[in-house]
Amino acid sequence: MTTKHEQILFYIESLEVGSKISVRQIAKAMDVSEGTAYRAIKDAEARGIVSTIERVGTVRIEKQEKKNIERLTFAEVVNIVEGTVLGGREGLHKTLSKFVIGAMKIDAMLKYVDRDSLLIVGNRESVHKASLEHGAAVLITGGFDTSDEVKDLADRLALPLISSAYDTFTIATLINRAIDDRLIKKEILLVEDLVNRDKKDPVTLQVGEKVADWHRLMELTGHTRFPVVDKDGRVHGIVTSKDVAGVASEQSLERVMTKSPRTVTGRTSVASAAHTMVWEGIELLPVVEHRKLVSVISRQDVLRALQYNQNQPQGQTIQDLILSGFEEAREDRSVKLSGVVTPIMTNQLGSINPGVLMALINEAGELAIRRLKNSDMVVENVTVYFLKPIQIDSQVTIKADVIDIGRKFGKVDVEIYSGSDLMGKALFTAQVLER
Repeated sequence: MTTKHEQILFYIESLEVGSKISVRQIAKAMDVSEGTAYRAIKDAEARGIVSTIERVGTVRIEKQEKKNIERLTFAEVVNIVEGTVLGGREGLHKTLSKFVIGAMKIDAMLKYVDRDSLLIVGNRESVHKASLEHGAAVLITGGFDTSDEVKDLADRLALPLISSAYDTFTIATLINRAIDDRLIKKEILLVEDLVNRDKKDPVTLQVGEKVADWHRLMELTGHTRFPVVDKDGRVHGIVTSKDVAGVASEQSLERVMTKSPRTVTGRTSVASAAHTMVWEGIELLPVVEHRKLVSVISRQDVLRALQYNQNQPQGQTIQDLILSGFEEAREDRSVKLSGVVTPIMTNQLGSINPGVLMALINEAGELAIRRLKNSDMVVENVTVYFLKPIQIDSQVTIKADVIDIGRKFGKVDVEIYSGSDLMGKALFTAQVLER
């Protein structure tokens, strides 16, 4: 039986791309309270099937596939540049292929203007019109307006005509930053990415079945771990070979299964799922949506995904900026990171920011363990002792020595030097994910 929340989401997904929705409209159409409608619309926005645009409203958009995550819709551009839509609202759901800065003569400029691109230009009315006629949307900088003729043309062609108070450089920077942020998100692999690659329905046992049914399913599939669900698909437990060992075939599964098992959703990061599996000693995690089972992931699925994701395009994170100025040197069981404390790495007192220092400690610790065990890992604990503040422009060396390593863990002693002076120490511990 589906809940009201699920029914609203199904209704929103059934709407045509480009449709406007509101809390009041959804509440009336689905006969629910406005609070229920509001929560469902927010969930739909998190799933990427609607977008809320200031001064326009909430619009049904086409969900971006992960492979095209670096491409923005015009609706998202409006939000990024804090813009006003002057015309062409029907095309806000469309995806732009590229953006062009209109700083040339009109004939030269139009050579670069393709269908579904976005032209960023000032108050040049003739350029606005020519761009729309070439199938490209227009973003007018400086907060300028344009003629009613151009607005009518944008409405007829369903091509967004947007005005923003920002200048051209700022707008280009904001859009590039948004694309870079999406590449970073692309790097963060989610459980739904694993589930979407494997479209198979999960193999399950039902509440009320017996141990004999586990044996039958094990012989049929070759697997030894199964979720136990009720008739509505809700997860009640997990049964493994360890649970049924030496148990009579007529014994009920509810008597031997692990009840209320740990679960994840599609929006859980793979790294978080990996940490749960390592920390809890779990080999199989049910994936649920609205408490109903949609799939399962194994430890092997998680490790393969983490290895695959290392080769994907990446955006630049704060950690990348910190590490870009540091050089790595390796010895037998140790790693050294050396670099200079730049202004961006400091706090208001001119000494290195503790968060920056933690990033350097983590990087050195992971590199040292990876030097001996080429595996992925999750940080378990970092104990830091700050002895002295490290000042701006100081030459810093982070020295990480592996002091203990096993099949599933690694411990690293980390020392922080400024020149030849010892400035701090840390003990870094990580759980190693076996390949």
